[in-house]
Amino acid sequence: MLTLKLISEETERVIRGLEKKHFEGAREAVENVLNIDKRRREAQQNFDKTKQEANLLSKQIGGLLKEGQQAAADEIKAKVAVLKQTGKDLQDEMETTERELTALLCTIPNIPNEDVPEGRDASSNVVVKEGGVIPQLPEDALCHWDLCKKYNLIDFDLGVKITGAGFPIYIGKMVRLQRALEAFFLDEARKSGYLEIQPPFVVNQASGYGTGQLPDKEGQMYHAEMDDLYLIPTAEVPVTNIFRDEILDEKDLPIKRCAYSACFRREAGSYGKDVRGLNRLHQFDKVELVRIDKPEHSYDSLKEMLNHVESLCQKLELPYHILLLCGGDISFTAAICYDFEVWSAAQKRWLEVSSVSNFESYQANRLKCRYRHTEDGKIELCHTLNGSALALPRIVATIIENNQTPEGIRVPKALVPYCGFEILDDKNF
Repeated sequence: MLTLKLISEETERVIRGLEKKHFEGAREAVENVLNIDKRRREAQQNFDKTKQEANLLSKQIGGLLKEGQQAAADEIKAKVAVLKQTGKDLQDEMETTERELTALLCTIPNIPNEDVPEGRDASSNVVVKEGGVIPQLPEDALCHWDLCKKYNLIDFDLGVKITGAGFPIYIGKMVRLQRALEAFFLDEARKSGYLEIQPPFVVNQASGYGTGQLPDKEGQMYHAEMDDLYLIPTAEVPVTNIFRDEILDEKDLPIKRCAYSACFRREAGSYGKDVRGLNRLHQFDKVELVRIDKPEHSYDSLKEMLNHVESLCQKLELPYHILLLCGGDISFTAAICYDFEVWSAAQKRWLEVSSVSNFESYQANRLKCRYRHTEDGKIELCHTLNGSALALPRIVATIIENNQTPEGIRVPKALVPYCGFEILDDKNF
């Protein structure tokens, strides 16, 4: 969440940033924050003053009793009792305003970086780079859901029978291709200096709150109510929360972590072509990158992450472009976000396969993730970053569609050592 320091010292910049993100009632929300904080600070000041006065008076009681001035001592005792009750009321006011302030700050999104373009929706996103060669398929080319049925690679209907829509069953060589992609992505991350983590697939409320999924995205997460645990929508949540309530040493930054996980998303409101086949699932596999960095270096880290994800697209021989998201399309917690999309030749559309984001100090403030300066020992909020490297479903969809041949589906050369075959078909043994 945004810091009170930022809101109070750069109020108009914060309001402009929220308006750029098309956050309704931006000025009112910021003014409410400042008013509640004013009440909190006034209560704190009055509490301190009242406590000091009560302590000074209490010190007089013993002396008066020694001098036999019982009446005067009783009068002061009565004043002290009133002051203590006033102090208790002021303490309650402080606690109330603190809760109000935290609850309100949780409803206010991060403000976008100045490089984020104006715009209300995806139509205003800007293509900043593109690469790869778009394949020319014959007119009778099949979409991936038809290819999966033809070669018995994925059974979507069986997944519906067992669980419901969005939970496919992978079969034979497709299972091996999934594992190959996971291993390839993790190996590439390790080569780039990321330490692999195997995290839990469920998290508690504090973790969901720390990375901003709660309370903003509560409706998008599967909730195990009996144990009050949430199925993770991405490995970003458990991996980033490793550093919750931690003070790191400057010399250890940047911290680089990667993790494979299954991901679970309710995806409420999704419909039509966007949910066909592998386009949008409730359960899928993904490799995630997480970075913890110093503020002055976090945008260098962002560039490195973008270069890493781009290299994966290139090695998988996929046509891609990189989008800089506009203010209205950027996520609640991100300060800046780049989306990678690959070209699905049979569907003739771009499919998002990765988002790479810098949250600046927004997540770190919720997490209380800080670092200590080497020179002066000063403690400061970190910057957090994350990016998909990569999410499997749409990568698989694009590989299948773009590489279809009369003999089967050609496997990208980079994956052959991992899966052990060059053609993806129904010949499993």
